[in-house]
Amino acid sequence: MKKRLFSALSALLAALMLLGVMACAPAAKPSATEAPTTEPQATAEPTAQPEPTAQPAAAVTVTDQAGREVTIEGEPQRIVSGYYISSSACIALGLTDRLVGIEAKAKSRPIYAMAAPALIELPNVGTAKEFDLEGCIALEPDLVILPKKLKDAAETLGGLGIPALLVNPESHAQLVEMLSLIAAATGTQARAEALVAYYDAALADAAKLTDGLDQPVVYMAGNSSYLSTAPKDMYQASLIEAAGGVNAAAGIEGDSWTEVSYEQLLAMQPDVIVIPAEASYTKDELLADAQLSQLPAVQNGAVYAMPTGFEAWDSPVPSGILGTGWLLSVLHEDVAPFDAFQAEVQAFYREFYGAEVDAALVTK
Repeated sequence: MKKRLFSALSALLAALMLLGVMACAPAAKPSATEAPTTEPQATAEPTAQPEPTAQPAAAVTVTDQAGREVTIEGEPQRIVSGYYISSSACIALGLTDRLVGIEAKAKSRPIYAMAAPALIELPNVGTAKEFDLEGCIALEPDLVILPKKLKDAAETLGGLGIPALLVNPESHAQLVEMLSLIAAATGTQARAEALVAYYDAALADAAKLTDGLDQPVVYMAGNSSYLSTAPKDMYQASLIEAAGGVNAAAGIEGDSWTEVSYEQLLAMQPDVIVIPAEASYTKDELLADAQLSQLPAVQNGAVYAMPTGFEAWDSPVPSGILGTGWLLSVLHEDVAPFDAFQAEVQAFYREFYGAEVDAALVTK
């Protein structure tokens, strides 16, 4: 009995010793046909990449409408516009938030109240006749836009390291040039290109619609008196032609409002008389003038006043193209219905000025 117990214990001890030796032996390598068992590898956390640093806008050199080369360092953020046409252009180009000063009499511009009321409260830098150079400098602008006649002020600003552009939009072509100039200086080329594309399409449509139609004789009355008119080289003359009319004053030389006598006006025999938006007199006053009673336009009830709630559409402002559309619908409503033009005005100001317009304000 004791021998059998001893033998059993000895066998158990030997088995335990064998297991211990096997545990200490190195693990066998997997065979070529056996896929190795791989432990999952810890995935390294992605290294956070630094945010890209905004690169400053490169300097740009442009030639302004006085033929001066002007270099602007970086994209301007503090703009002063000393001219109502360039101020309106800044709104259309989406630069309202960058304006820090504008021309005087801002409250008299309906377009500001309609599309950019904050401009009315900005400091003013005077007028072309009385430009406030010190006030302009105090605004610390990095770009100033002035009418061409303020060349001396522009040169002074340039000498102080403040780039100043001179603009001279006296025709449609010069308006387009001005828009492209301001856009190049401010990085808003896409907006300018969209505006110019609109102009091109509108003028092409007007030419197509009026091709072959009779051309009424149009007398464009002046702002200060209906006994002044637009001679052949004035912007208003091109507006009449684009709308399918003939300028009654085409035989008069000049590029600014020109006084005429009653005799001259009667000799023109206009089919249509147009009163501009900024006229200092009314349609009723013109119709009440007995000396004009024999004019075809007066006898046929063809005296029209441009709308006053927007801009002077008879001038080279960014919305001046609407003056062509307005006169087109006045002269040729059979091919250009007035209600369609009213809708076009709404679409234009919504697209380029971010403003909603009451169609009832678009009158004739």
